Amino acid sequence: MSNVWKPSVTVAAIVEREQRFLLVEERTSDGIRINQPAGHLDPGESLAAACARETLEETAHPFVPTQLLGVYMFRHARNGAERDDVTYLRFAFIGELGERIAGRALDHGILRTLWLTPEELRARSHEHRSPLVMKCVEDYLRGQRYPIELVYTHPTVIDDR
Repeated sequence: MSNVWKPSVTVAAIVEREQRFLLVEERTSDGIRINQPAGHLDPGESLAAACARETLEETAHPFVPTQLLGVYMFRHARNGAERDDVTYLRFAFIGELGERIAGRALDHGILRTLWLTPEELRARSHEHRSPLVMKCVEDYLRGQRYPIELVYTHPTVIDDR
C-alpha cells in the first residue's frame, strides 16, 4: 500500500435560474444529502468534460461549462479516524444547462433534482454534502468568475480509445 497522499479530484456544476440553484438530493453513506450536480474525475477526460458528464448523469440535463467558478479543498472526516479521512479537490464550473432529456434515468443514488433559493439552501445546511455547497453559491452570488481557459488539459490526458 502506498503512503503517497492524493486528494480526490471532483467537479461540480453551479447552475442558477431565476434566483434558484440546481441541486440534487442523494443517498450517501452519511444519509440523504443535498449537493450540486457533482462527481469524480474519470481517467481520460478533462475537468470540463467530467462536469458535463456528471451533470447529465445526475440531472438528465446536458451541461456545457463556460466559466470556472473556483477551485476548492475540503477534508471530510470519516468514522473519527484520520486514516479514513478524504480530502476533496473540487473544480466548480458555471455553464449552460440544456433541456431535460425525457425518460433518462438519474444516476444510482440520486433521488431527485431540486431548485432552491439561497435562503432555502441555507435553511437546509444540515443536509449539505459538504460546506462547499454553500460556499460555491456564495461565490457565485458575489460575482466570482474565471475564464474556463484557466483550466488546461494537455491532449495526452484525453482517452481516445
